[in-house]
Amino acid sequence: MLTILGGSGFIGTNLCRSLAAQNIDFRIVDLKPSPEFADRTLIADIRDKEGLLVTLASIGNAGPLINLAAVHRDDVSDRQEYYNTNVDGIANICDIATELGIDRIVFTSTVAVYGFAAPQTDETGTIDPFNDYGRSKFEGEKVLNKWFAEAPKTRTICIVRPTVVFGEGNRGNVFNLLNQIASGRFVMIGDGKNKKSLAYVGNIVAFLEWCTIHPNGSDIFNYVDKPDFDMNSLVSHVRSVLVGIDKIGFRLPYPVGMFLGKIADGLAKVSGKNLPISSIRVKKFCSETSFSSSAHDQDGFVAPYKLDEGLRRTLVSEFLEPDDSRTIFYTE
Repeated sequence: MLTILGGSGFIGTNLCRSLAAQNIDFRIVDLKPSPEFADRTLIADIRDKEGLLVTLASIGNAGPLINLAAVHRDDVSDRQEYYNTNVDGIANICDIATELGIDRIVFTSTVAVYGFAAPQTDETGTIDPFNDYGRSKFEGEKVLNKWFAEAPKTRTICIVRPTVVFGEGNRGNVFNLLNQIASGRFVMIGDGKNKKSLAYVGNIVAFLEWCTIHPNGSDIFNYVDKPDFDMNSLVSHVRSVLVGIDKIGFRLPYPVGMFLGKIADGLAKVSGKNLPISSIRVKKFCSETSFSSSAHDQDGFVAPYKLDEGLRRTLVSEFLEPDDSRTIFYTE
């Protein structure tokens, strides 16, 4: 039996679709019912240790555990929420795993633990998060490592640090970019030479499945689909697929973009509203966020999709052949 904590979200639903297609038994534990697997969902909160224990105990053989539950949005006003879920929640999971005799946990962390990292940072990169999301995720990793160290001969942990994940039905930052390009309102900021590592949801799902079976002991993997696009090639590729034209279009110099972002910061502070542009979003857009990963070097793992194939599948599903009946997930 597999138990997916936080399995009602975007990655979790795609993972459960894959498991169901393979006739692999699973249960979802989440704050809300799964939109597609409500009959396999148990309602619980990883911040509530007693309630979570009762829920996992009711499953019987509940392991391995895959933890996707997290607070990750950029606009969380109470910063403590990151730590309540991403750290204290992990501690609860570890304590309950000990009590129930569960010996394998797969934990989705994030490349945000590296902060504004050097290009092609691998799993040995310096930990230097710039926000509470990255800091809390790394603190959660440390909790998990402590749990493993208590019984290294019998326990297994697999920490997966994905880069930004995209795919059909995900209304996150990648979709927002694709939507801007598709609408014709996109404006490139900077020279567009900065590379962005991406991960297609179909591939991260396959890797999480691999983690539940293959590695033993303690492992950390970045997850990235290669080769990286730079912003110029990404925009050109998207426009080529959607309209058959691969031109970049209008471009703003980086200093101008940052100036507009800081104006938006001031307006957001005065109005109390989140605006679509901010100085941190401009900085993140123009920064190099490319990572290396050993995931694709692991025996027995083959990503089912090439990156450009995943991007094409997403563009077709979202813009060329949209299906109004599909499940939509708002992740960022």
